[in-house]
Amino acid sequence: MTKPQISECVLTMQALRNALLVVNGKWKLQIIVALNAGTRHFRGLERSVPGISTKVLAKELKDLEAHQFIARTVHPGPPVLVEYHVLPYARTLDPVIEVLKAWGLQHQQRLEADNAAPV
Repeated sequence: MTKPQISECVLTMQALRNALLVVNGKWKLQIIVALNAGTRHFRGLERSVPGISTKVLAKELKDLEAHQFIARTVHPGPPVLVEYHVLPYARTLDPVIEVLKAWGLQHQQRLEADNAAPV
């Protein structure tokens, strides 16, 4: 590898590391996709993301809020209502989500084709 190639490789790895630090794990992008459909209360969001626990959802929402992807609005009660919605910055992930969606569908088809192929 040449020095420019090594520099480009290092730059790419640093950028990927920065991105993955924010959207790592299996829940954050799913939460953003669910909130792209509209503002949700905590329980409604929990139902929109199958398999997520209450504890994990609360933690992921705090992380997404800290990174300014979502906002939390508290409506005083009783009962107190908390709503979550995406911020404009979260929309910068839309192209990433679309590419990952297309790749995920392609990968699933490949797995299905491999499983259907005679041995």
